[in-house]
Amino acid sequence: MDTPRMRPTPHAASSPSPSARPPGWRSLDVLRATALVLGVYLLLQLLWLAHDLLFITFLGVLFGLAVASGADFLERFRIPRGVGSVLVVAAFLGVIAGLGAWAAPTLRAQAGELQTQLPQALERIEGWMDDHRDGFLGQFMPARPAPSQPPAQAPAQSPAGSPAAAAPAAPKAPGEASGLAGQLGAVTRYLFSFLSSTVAVLAGLLLILFTAIYIGAEPSLYYRGMLHLFPHEARARAGEVLEAVGITLRKWLVAQLLMMVAIGVIDAVGLSLLGVKAALALGLIAGLLEFIPMLGPILSAVPAIAMGFLDSPQKALFVALLCWGVQFLEGHILAPLLMKRGVDLPPVVTLIGLSLMAIVFGFLGMMVAVPVLAVVMVTVRMLYVEDVVGDEVGAADTPEPPVPSTRPAHPIA
Repeated sequence: MDTPRMRPTPHAASSPSPSARPPGWRSLDVLRATALVLGVYLLLQLLWLAHDLLFITFLGVLFGLAVASGADFLERFRIPRGVGSVLVVAAFLGVIAGLGAWAAPTLRAQAGELQTQLPQALERIEGWMDDHRDGFLGQFMPARPAPSQPPAQAPAQSPAGSPAAAAPAAPKAPGEASGLAGQLGAVTRYLFSFLSSTVAVLAGLLLILFTAIYIGAEPSLYYRGMLHLFPHEARARAGEVLEAVGITLRKWLVAQLLMMVAIGVIDAVGLSLLGVKAALALGLIAGLLEFIPMLGPILSAVPAIAMGFLDSPQKALFVALLCWGVQFLEGHILAPLLMKRGVDLPPVVTLIGLSLMAIVFGFLGMMVAVPVLAVVMVTVRMLYVEDVVGDEVGAADTPEPPVPSTRPAHPIA
């Protein structure tokens, strides 16, 4: 006898599954998305307000990697890392102070001379360009518009019947400037606005120094702390990326400091041989601005060429050739030797990154643009190009193995 087949009742067939949910957003989803968008907006606002502090902290971490290398060397002589980090920073400051004391009288005199004569040099360049607008330069420069003339008025009569003496022209406002000097001053005030407060500059330098000391004294503490931000299954790869980023930044910083010293010395000696005024101060400016690739040499060449123009256009041409020769030496000899297997950034990416950071954040943005780009490039290469796309890209260096365990013996809160 066949067993009767059970049919589901219409009520059971039409009842929805407990896990099914109607389409569309519920009130809780809308509230959650609104909170997420608001949180991201507030975070971006906080980052924008504190971007100077973030950049200064990043510079402290960058210099802390170099201090850690020095502490590693001193640790071979049984010097504790904390003491070694302080000794490395103290030795660096001692060298800077010694060089400053040796060159202070000359730098003080030349800085004053540069401050007084640079505007005159820029005005002379502008006058020379105006005189040659009808010649070769006129093909590349727009014609200067003629000044508008006020409508003619009958001269006022004095009580004796003679025209009254013309009133003197109203002086310019203290902040009003025109021409090359005014434009250069506006750019300088924008880029170096942070120099307007001595307290802020000293606080930033102290923050960089103490951050570098703490990072150099115990880098593994912060390394393990960053690993705690990643899931356990991803910590091994995160450790490799962090190690590769640290090696890249350390090599770039050491090579950049060596190039700064070399470019500053070569520029100062070359300008002295050419007889340019304030050669030592101009060499110091060139060495400091060498920290900013591509744009730094251009910024340092402007005052040098202007000071050469004080004597003659021919000397300004020789100064320009000297600046070009120094940059050719840097790009074809110094940089390949010092930055071998270091940061490999495409020139277009570097130029766009520098320009964008300068426009948005000013001088501090330009200072950190290249190391930030290096961090982004290493991270993208390892996590996307190698892990997602599957292409093998040669690393700048084979990173050292990360801290042994993904679960440290002493967890960091």
